[in-house]
Amino acid sequence: MEHVENRVQEFEFVAEIKQLLDIIINSLYTHPEIFIRELISNSSDALHKIRFKRLTEPNILNPELELRIDITVDPETKLFKIEDTGIGMTKEEVISQIGTIAHSGTANFLKNLKKDSENFDINLIGKFGVGFYSVFMVTDEVTLETRSYIPDSSGVRWKSNGKEKYSIEEIDRPTRGTLIYFTLKDEYKEFAQPERVKEIIRKYSNFVDFPIYVNNEKVNTIDAIWRKKKDEVSREDIENFYKYLTGDDNPPLSYLHFSVEGNVNFNALLFIPDSPPSYYWRDFFDKTISLYSHKVFIQDDNPEILPEYLRFIRGVLDTDDLPLNISRETIQNSPLITKIKQILTNKILSHLEELAENEKEKYAKFTQNFGQIFKGGITIDSANRDRIINLLRYQSTTLPENEYTSLKDYVSRMKENQKSIYYVITDSRSSLSRNPNLEYFLKNNYEVLVMTDPIDSLIVPLIREYDGKPLKSIDKVDVEIQKETDGNERLDPETANKLFERMKSVLGDRVLNVQVSNRLVDSPVTLVAPYFGHDPQSEKIFKILDKNYQKSKKILEVNTAHPIIKNLAKLIDNSESDNIVEKIIEQLYYETLVLEGELEEPTELVKNMNEILQKFTELIGKS
Repeated sequence: MEHVENRVQEFEFVAEIKQLLDIIINSLYTHPEIFIRELISNSSDALHKIRFKRLTEPNILNPELELRIDITVDPETKLFKIEDTGIGMTKEEVISQIGTIAHSGTANFLKNLKKDSENFDINLIGKFGVGFYSVFMVTDEVTLETRSYIPDSSGVRWKSNGKEKYSIEEIDRPTRGTLIYFTLKDEYKEFAQPERVKEIIRKYSNFVDFPIYVNNEKVNTIDAIWRKKKDEVSREDIENFYKYLTGDDNPPLSYLHFSVEGNVNFNALLFIPDSPPSYYWRDFFDKTISLYSHKVFIQDDNPEILPEYLRFIRGVLDTDDLPLNISRETIQNSPLITKIKQILTNKILSHLEELAENEKEKYAKFTQNFGQIFKGGITIDSANRDRIINLLRYQSTTLPENEYTSLKDYVSRMKENQKSIYYVITDSRSSLSRNPNLEYFLKNNYEVLVMTDPIDSLIVPLIREYDGKPLKSIDKVDVEIQKETDGNERLDPETANKLFERMKSVLGDRVLNVQVSNRLVDSPVTLVAPYFGHDPQSEKIFKILDKNYQKSKKILEVNTAHPIIKNLAKLIDNSESDNIVEKIIEQLYYETLVLEGELEEPTELVKNMNEILQKFTELIGKS
C-alpha cells in the first residue's frame, strides 16, 4: 500500500518481507558487531564506484570531495552515524537497492533460505540489501539520507523500523554520498563507545582502501599490502605487517607473496613463523590464514582453507570470488574452496622445497619448529605424499646435532653393501648413548637416522621404503647385520645354546626368545623387538594413546663374546652356583629395562644386585 503526503511516500512491508526481516534481524547473524562491518563494506563499495566515475565521467557532483568514511558516535545519546562521500543514490536507486529484498524474487529467496540455509549461495559484498538490514539487530529505527553523484539529482531520505513500513521523501542535501544514523538499543549501547567501534574496525575493516574516521580520528592506518605487487613492498613493510597480524615480536622465518589468476582469483601473503609459541599444541593452530573479500575481513579460523599439516602458516588471503553464506560469517563448502586449498598447498610445498635447497639453515629451523606437524601430511595427503617425504629431515649419527639430512642424501651416502636405511627412534639425541643396539652401527660407520619426534613412531611405518631401500629400526630383530670376525672369541654354539636355555627358564614369559646377537659390541645383552613388534619409543607413544595397549614381548639378544657372558656360561654346570647364575641373569635383564626406561620397580634391581654382591664378597672372604 502506498500513500503520498507532503512529498513523503510510505510503503508497508508485505507478510513475506516481515518474515524475512525477522530471520535477518533475529536469527541470521551471530555477532551484533557485524552490522558495523556491513555498513563500512557498503560505504567502501560506494567509494570505489565514485572513484571510477571520476575517471570516466567529466561531470559529477562535488568532484573535489575527499573519498572517506566518517563514523560518529555519542555515548550519552547512543547515537550512531556513518557517512561516506561515495556515489550516492537517486530516489529510484534507493527504492531498487535498499528495497531489493522487497521486490521480485523475495518468495524464491525466502524459500531457498528455509530449504538449505547452509548451502544457499549468494554474494552480498558491497551491496545494499541483507547486509544493510543487519542494523535492525541493534536499533528500532534507521534513517538514511543520500544524494547521487549526478549533478541535477536531489537528496532522498529513507526511514524504517524494519517491521511494518518504510518511508521515502525528497530532501535538501548539498553534498554527494550517503548518511545513515540511528539510536542504539540499550543492550547495544557499547557500540556508541568510540574505542569499541575502533576495535571492531581494526578487526574487520582495517584494510579498506579509504580512510575511516571515528569521531574525527583516523582508525585504519595499515595498507592492504597483500594486494600490492612484490616490488612495491619492502622487507620492512612485510615484517611490520606480520607483527601486526600475529602479535609476534620476531620477524617471520620466511614468507610467500603471490597472486593467482584463472578459474579462481586471489592475492595471498603467507608467513612461516620464526618459532612456535609456548602453547604449541593449543589454539596456535585454530587461526591460520585470515580471509578477506574486497579487503573486508571474513574469518580467520576456516578449517578447509589449509590441510591440517600446514596449519602453522599465518597470513592473509583476499579473493573477490569467495562464496559466502547469507551473513558472510561462514564460508561454504564449494569447489572453489577446494581449488584454493589445492593451490595454497602446492605454493607452500614449492616454497619449502626452495628453502630446503637454497636456505638450509632456515629449513633446519623450520624442521625443528614445525617438522612434527608437517610430517603428519603423510597420513592425510596422498596426492603430495612423495613431495612431503622428500621434504622430511632427520638428525643422523654421522652429522653434528644441529644439522639435518634428507632421505635422498642419506641414500647417496650408503655403503656399497648396505641394503637398508637404518633409523632409531629416541626421546632425545642425548639418550642415544644408552642404547646398546647402536654399537655395531657406530663401530662399523653405518649412518643411522635419529628420530626424536613422537609422531615418527606413526609415520615411519607408513613410509616403509625410499628409493627401493626399506627403512629398518636398529631396535628390531629384522635389521640385517653383517656377521663379522672381530677378533674376540665367542662361545661355541653348543655352550651358547645351553646358556640360552638356562636364561629362558629363568626369565620365563618375560621374554619371547633368547638368541645370539651380532649387533652388540661392548654390552652383554640387549632387548630387541620382534618382526611384528614395535621399538621402545613407539610403545611409549601407543601406551599414551591407548591405556589398554599391551606391549609385545621382546627378544633377549646375547653378546657371546662378552666376558660376563663367557664367565656365566662356565657357572651353569656347577650346581652350587645355581642361585648366583639366576641372580646374574635377572640382573642383566633388569639392566636392559633400565636402559629402555622401562623398569617399573627399581627396588627389584637393587635387591638383586645386593644379593650378588653379598655372594661375591663371601667368595672373596673364603679365598
